[in-house]
Amino acid sequence: MLINAFLIAIKEIKRNLLRSFLTILGIVIGVASVIAMVMIGDGTTENVKQSISKLGTNMLTLRVGQEKRGGPREDNSAKPFTEGDISAIKNEVQNIKAVAAENSTKINIVYGNKSMSSSVIGTSNDYFIIKDWEVTDGRIFDEHELSNGKSSCLIGTSILKQLFGEENAIGVNIRLKNLSCNVIGILKSKGAAAFGNDQDEIIIIPLKMYQQKIKGDKDISSILISITDGEFIENAKTEITSLMQERRSLRVDEPDNFHIRDMQETLSAMTSTTKMLTYLLGSIAGISLLVGGIGIMNIMLVSVTERTREIGTRLAIGAMENEVLLQFLVEAIVLSTLGGIIGIILGLGIGYGTVIMIDLPFIINNQIIMISFFFSTLIGVVFGYFPARKAARLNPIDALRYE
Repeated sequence: MLINAFLIAIKEIKRNLLRSFLTILGIVIGVASVIAMVMIGDGTTENVKQSISKLGTNMLTLRVGQEKRGGPREDNSAKPFTEGDISAIKNEVQNIKAVAAENSTKINIVYGNKSMSSSVIGTSNDYFIIKDWEVTDGRIFDEHELSNGKSSCLIGTSILKQLFGEENAIGVNIRLKNLSCNVIGILKSKGAAAFGNDQDEIIIIPLKMYQQKIKGDKDISSILISITDGEFIENAKTEITSLMQERRSLRVDEPDNFHIRDMQETLSAMTSTTKMLTYLLGSIAGISLLVGGIGIMNIMLVSVTERTREIGTRLAIGAMENEVLLQFLVEAIVLSTLGGIIGIILGLGIGYGTVIMIDLPFIINNQIIMISFFFSTLIGVVFGYFPARKAARLNPIDALRYE
């Protein structure tokens, strides 16, 4: 009986191909939208993870000032860090891989008749370990450059392309405002970060040079700390907090005038946000599934009206009500299932094309595909039942008289 109902459903769909296609169009659009949205969202989430991983997931950032919800609070009364704080962290905190100062500012860079604005960071060689920077040409700082603040720098690939083009930059002097600086190395490209900013638009100089020739003091605004393994992060945070409270002479009842940012926490917060937005967009796109279900019910009601005499004939020669109900219900399910299959294929195609175009990782979410297919079938059952029940309850005599 079920096979016969399925064959009749296929026959009816073939008989009105255009109407059948328009009927399932809502289901197709709904399923395709959900899958494409989730695929783009998953790609964005993975891209955020990869971008933050490039910054170092086992990295802690120690900054001046208290932290509050929404970001750090300005605290001009809090004293900056010193090189002594860096040495203390290296020597007294366990499971430390590298520690480096990070003083940064935006400066106009000039070479010949070309100029641009770039981030300039004053730090030490540990910075390359913590941030996982590789040098493709040249070298990092030597001890003489670090200890004497010699005017040397490493530049990112964006600086190289905009100022030098195809020219060799190693050994060439560039100007940071009015300060001449010798290029000793080229950093390997990292591309855009999680927020879209160009990580390769960067110049790294020795901390002493930054303090003496740019800032004019010995202050350190932030300290980057790399932990040997993620399992030691919480212990390291506790030890660093205790050490800084002691070195900054804070009383027990006095709030900390510094804060520690954990990249793992940042990663978790950002990925949870992108996932929430992904499923929110997917849910909004899923509304079209409801519209598609209403379309199926509407067309099935029209089909029942058109086939009233056929239904009356079947009932008159002995067909049971449940057989008629099953026939129309199967037809609705076949329509919605077919729409779901086409929607899945279309959604995967749209999603793939979009993530490739905007350079995101291609991730197939099998769970969403199964859920979308299940709901498309369920819509056929729910919205096909009422027209099927109406057909099954027709009076055979009235149906045969219908013109």
